Amino acid sequence: MSTEVQWSELQRDPKSVAALADQGDVRVRRRDGAPLLLIREDRAQAQSEGAVIAARALRNIAMHLSPKVAASGLVDEFPWVDCLPESAQRQFVLDFVRAFQASAELEQWSILAQTITEWRSTAAIHADPVLSQQLRGPIDDDFGPVPAPTEG
Repeated sequence: MSTEVQWSELQRDPKSVAALADQGDVRVRRRDGAPLLLIREDRAQAQSEGAVIAARALRNIAMHLSPKVAASGLVDEFPWVDCLPESAQRQFVLDFVRAFQASAELEQWSILAQTITEWRSTAAIHADPVLSQQLRGPIDDDFGPVPAPTEG
């Protein structure tokens, strides 16, 4: 259960907001910034432990599956995996599982997000036959400065 309160309510009556946090997470809305999430430490710890357990279970499951079955299990969520060659699909599964576990244990989900972003970009290259062919051949020329990466 999640409840929303305004920042002014937290300032005016912190005890009642704390009582709400005993019942569930509380989103504190602010006019001049991103909302804050107030969560009891015991619930946050349980969520963190649950994520680590899920990551370890995922790793164990992935190790017992054939690479092709493991990759096909991720295609529903990441349809671009089909654009990767079979060897790259296997590596994506391994990288995904490792990034998931690292993210869970460090509580830094940006690790998993970065892994997915990098593999999606790799799949985009494989999906473009001209670009894919160019990158497989020798590079004989200097193409000039490399532009900074863009969000997306």
